[in-house]
Amino acid sequence: MTDGYKGRIGNLIRDARKHKGLTQAQLADLLNTSQSAINRIEQGQQNLSLEMIARVGAALDSSLVDIGAGPTHLRVTGPTTLSGEITVKTSKNAGVALLVGSLLNRGRTTLRKVARIEEVNRIIEVLNSIGVQTRWLNEDNDLEIVPPKELRLDAVDEAAARRTRSVIMFLGPLLHRLDTFELPYAGGCNLGTRTVEPHMSALRPFGLEVKATDGAYHASVNRDIQPGRPIVLTERGDTVTENALMAAALHPGTTVIRNASSNYMVQDLCFYLQKLGVEVEGVGTTTLRVTGREVIDVDVDYAPSEDPIEAMSLLTAAIVTDSEITIKRVPIEFMEIELATLEEMGFNYTLSEEYLALNGKTRLVDINTLHSILHAPLDKIHPLPFPGLNIDNLPFFAAIAAVAQGQTLLHDWVYENRAIYLTELNKLGGNVTLMDPHRVMIEGPTHFSGTEIVCPPALRPAVVVLLAMLASKGTSVLRSTYVIARGYEDLAERLNQLGANITAFRDI
Repeated sequence: MTDGYKGRIGNLIRDARKHKGLTQAQLADLLNTSQSAINRIEQGQQNLSLEMIARVGAALDSSLVDIGAGPTHLRVTGPTTLSGEITVKTSKNAGVALLVGSLLNRGRTTLRKVARIEEVNRIIEVLNSIGVQTRWLNEDNDLEIVPPKELRLDAVDEAAARRTRSVIMFLGPLLHRLDTFELPYAGGCNLGTRTVEPHMSALRPFGLEVKATDGAYHASVNRDIQPGRPIVLTERGDTVTENALMAAALHPGTTVIRNASSNYMVQDLCFYLQKLGVEVEGVGTTTLRVTGREVIDVDVDYAPSEDPIEAMSLLTAAIVTDSEITIKRVPIEFMEIELATLEEMGFNYTLSEEYLALNGKTRLVDINTLHSILHAPLDKIHPLPFPGLNIDNLPFFAAIAAVAQGQTLLHDWVYENRAIYLTELNKLGGNVTLMDPHRVMIEGPTHFSGTEIVCPPALRPAVVVLLAMLASKGTSVLRSTYVIARGYEDLAERLNQLGANITAFRDI
């Protein structure tokens, strides 16, 4: 009996280690132990204390082997037909940007209906560690943020910071607060090396210099350097634009940002800055004119808009299961290209009249999905910066293409290796051919059948696999689903309310 449970724990640790892309020697270094000890643990030949299991879980960034962390696997019984209605929650990426943006304000910020997800939790942990007070106000997920008079960067929660990519966005607001500071390296999705250089080129005009050594960003600010001409972003990235915006917000002159992202989370940040008294012209375009304020000290209340990526996830769930459901509060201006592409593939749906989000700016609709027979599009599907097809929405077309007649080519040119994870659909019976690290060819229609899969380490491909499992005959198991919790709040439970059969469980 003892050997049985130690063996199961060892298998969990081995799977989580491989999932993280670590060798036994690398995990041993993280735990200050020997490779032979890790080998014994994975073979089920080592007694383990609860402390060691918790340390392993922290090292592997995995609740898979973490005590008391709640369910980590999902069991899906299908095929599923969904029915009813579901409401899109507020944007994960806007929520993260606004949490970081609250550092610009010396007054109280109240954010309405914040997405209560792991990525947000990690940012809150980082904020709390440097002296920011946060408080959930009610069951609607309204969040109050009160900054301290002086930030304590020397006390930053390194473990939380390393579990999120978003920590790099702290550079923009912090460069006005401190002459020198350090931030731990960013983590997050395993999508290949995303260079920080675009952030640096956006922030150097404000006097920021960053050296990356010893697992930390070492930042210093030269106050004599001010933006003298328009800042031209070398990459029209969302977080790069947000960093430049936050730096400009506390610069009392006028800063022009060209080649700016006009995506949904950037627009929400712009609307928030306007509430702080910062002048922002050109919202929704690629040229932003920001007239900042030397000090921002106001009590402000802001409601981020709904998440177009969650809306696409729910739309995909309906399409792959050929279900008729109503998806409420869809931010239509960030979904129009996706819907046009789906329409070309034979997708049937109706839209409600438009209405405004709680921020008073973003246009929303309700979508009714209808029975559809899909066929492959004539051209490849590829993302573009807004107003093009959203980069984060591209992976969902893998599951959709799998249930369509014909061959569909997806070109994921932004990320170095995200497309590779889409081949996981083959384990469910899909016909996905990897052409190169950026392109996959998908042949449909697919008759999905259930199997067991370890969750891909990238957020959107992980959800794609889960949604395909809804359409799979029999029982599927998706293991180690922390990455999904990073970007979605109660996704499995909410799908169950539409008629899905998803059970969360743990092995030990």
